[in-house]
Amino acid sequence: MKEKKSNIKSLPDDFGLDISKPSKDKYVLRLYVTGSTNRSFSAISNLKKICEEYLEGRYELEVIDLYQKPGLAKGDQIIAAPTLLKKLPLPFRRIIGDMSNKEKVLVGLDLREQ
Repeated sequence: MKEKKSNIKSLPDDFGLDISKPSKDKYVLRLYVTGSTNRSFSAISNLKKICEEYLEGRYELEVIDLYQKPGLAKGDQIIAAPTLLKKLPLPFRRIIGDMSNKEKVLVGLDLREQ
């Protein structure tokens, strides 16, 4: 019988080690709020604290008031506010609420495992 040649190439020894290292990717975040409400202010304040603590210098946060730009809600399929979208790094994530549950936000941003 003929012996089949394998097309499998060996992986470098350090392959997979990057998974355990914290990501240094830039985060692109979009927070949808509704006007100047207490819930909107809480979401913005809580999210900024989390970003400064865990993503200092590596995030871009865009805050969108749905009363001023309602058309953007349809494109991002926003059905509740406040809603945070993590656009980058992938995978895309959606977090709903005032961002007061720090653990939930960290898991949603892939900064902490479930």
